Amino acid sequence: MTKTIRVLAIYATLALLPVFGSVIELKAQTPAASPAQGQCTPENKLAWYTEFRATFKTDQNRAYDLAQKYLACPSEAGEESIRNYLKNTFVAVIDKARRTPRVSELVYDKKDYAKAFELGKQVLTDEPDNVKVLMDLAYAGYLAATSKVDTFNADSLVYAKKAIQLLQAGSVPDNWAPYTNKDEALSYLNNTVGVLTLPKNAAEALPYFLKTGQLDGKLKKQPITYVYIAEAYQTGPYEKLSAEYNRLYKDKDETPESKLALENINQVIDRMIDAYARAVSLAGSEAAIQASKKAWMDALTTWYKYRHNQSDVGLTDLIASVMTKPLPPQPTPLTTLPAATPTTSTPTSSNAAGSTVVSGTAAPAPNKSSGAASPLTTSPKNPAETATTKTTPKPKTRNNHRRP
Repeated sequence: MTKTIRVLAIYATLALLPVFGSVIELKAQTPAASPAQGQCTPENKLAWYTEFRATFKTDQNRAYDLAQKYLACPSEAGEESIRNYLKNTFVAVIDKARRTPRVSELVYDKKDYAKAFELGKQVLTDEPDNVKVLMDLAYAGYLAATSKVDTFNADSLVYAKKAIQLLQAGSVPDNWAPYTNKDEALSYLNNTVGVLTLPKNAAEALPYFLKTGQLDGKLKKQPITYVYIAEAYQTGPYEKLSAEYNRLYKDKDETPESKLALENINQVIDRMIDAYARAVSLAGSEAAIQASKKAWMDALTTWYKYRHNQSDVGLTDLIASVMTKPLPPQPTPLTTLPAATPTTSTPTSSNAAGSTVVSGTAAPAPNKSSGAASPLTTSPKNPAETATTKTTPKPKTRNNHRRP
């Protein structure tokens, strides 16, 4: 829509073109791309301008070349109005209109993120709500970050969040490429915010990862989406609630307050179990991802057994059916105890890693990535296509977690 409005504005303005003599009566020539020595004759310039007037509505690229050719010639007395129009009205407007697709080209074809941000910022100065440029720069920052270049992270976060707001409010880009539709664009934008936010604030990143898993699109079917969700829960709400539990109730007699605190922790653990089950379910049998799948399965089994008295009964059924169920939202903090509490609900001490120990059974240590794979490297031509992730066979601690 934005592009259409710009083109219509150009056409409306061109209706007021200054008339250059009997230009319409002259037969147009087809000059070279730029005038060679001796070509800037009055006859040639008249011919170029004649063809320009005849083509600006039907072949804008040709008209642009003709205007540039005319302007490259020395200025002559009496043609000021034409030169002013060609330079400041037609060429300037076309140059601005071409900046948006140029940003896309720099991001997806050239992979020149520095130039994309330089040009994109110029566009956004004039058009702060250009959702296409915002989307492209957000994705450029994500691609750069996957290559361990964090120069654009701060700007990318701002652009991704604003693009999300604009799309949700009804804005539509000139085209969705490289995405297929609105939901897929929103899915990747939310994922970008989550990935760039996770290293510093897992709790803030979590809602964006959840949104990624809720929106229809290819990311909804990628196991890494749910590994991110599990990690965000674990390094965000779980660590906070676990630390608070140990501070208030460690080595103390059980009370209704301590039991309620534990139930809130268990709600988070159950979400982690659900997320890891989804990752394992989607991992399939592709050889390249089996190391990752094993790490995710190990984490899933550990947390599942903790919540089920060290039994894995029902785990296979959970993995088989989990993708048929909606992705659960963040749990609402409990203010009263449920009618019945799990048998593994009595804290006695904490282990060396600071995790709660329940009924003599140590809770899994708060490993920050639990074997999570590093972020996927996606093709700039099609962000829905993902490359193989690198994994470690054992859960890694937070300080070893690679920034995207």
